[in-house]
Amino acid sequence: MALLVRVLGRQTSISQWVPVCSQFIPLSPTQGQWGRRLSGTSQKIKIAALRMYSSCVEKTDFEEFFLRCQMPDTFNSWFLITLLHVWMCLVRMKQEGRSGKYMCRIMVHFMWEDVQHRGRVLGVNPYILKKNMILMTNNFYAAILGYDEGILSDDHGLAAALWRTFFNQKCEDPRQLELVVEYVRKQMQYLDSMNGEDLLLTGEVSWRPLVEKNPQSILKPHTPTYNDEGL
Repeated sequence: MALLVRVLGRQTSISQWVPVCSQFIPLSPTQGQWGRRLSGTSQKIKIAALRMYSSCVEKTDFEEFFLRCQMPDTFNSWFLITLLHVWMCLVRMKQEGRSGKYMCRIMVHFMWEDVQHRGRVLGVNPYILKKNMILMTNNFYAAILGYDEGILSDDHGLAAALWRTFFNQKCEDPRQLELVVEYVRKQMQYLDSMNGEDLLLTGEVSWRPLVEKNPQSILKPHTPTYNDEGL
């Protein structure tokens, strides 16, 4: 179980990007006043965005999702689980004004860099990889729209969005759907309890377990530690 995830985990390390992450998304001089205002903090935000994306792929228990949601051990399943966690981070960071929205753009960029890298690690034909990237990009934005509508709706609306995207319209066990709905709700509550300034400085995110030992234990996260550079 989860052989693909273990193989990818050994051969791809997000932390390897930290020394060169500033090269991935240069701050465009055409961004005007916003660009000038962010120029002093953009490098910190980029590193925080990288760490937040890293939390989505390195702190998520993919094997538990595969097991409890009966998802196949495939690259597409990995992407669907990652997409869900990235989306939750985007929802949280959009609440932090212009800096938060800037961080969202960078985190999505890192996600696509990682997807391409993992595809190459798996030996996917470059032509097929490019074609799949276009398909995944379209699916990503459709999923974001659906999830945004779902989170603002009741549990039935969120369940419908998850059934269409996360389960790819193939979930036959309502208990699995209920489990993921509960996971998203509690995780969003958990993310909302995190201090926005800390998230912009550190990008450190932790995830509640898919199945809680104590369903009532939604604890306030510990305040992260960081130095003057937000690292």
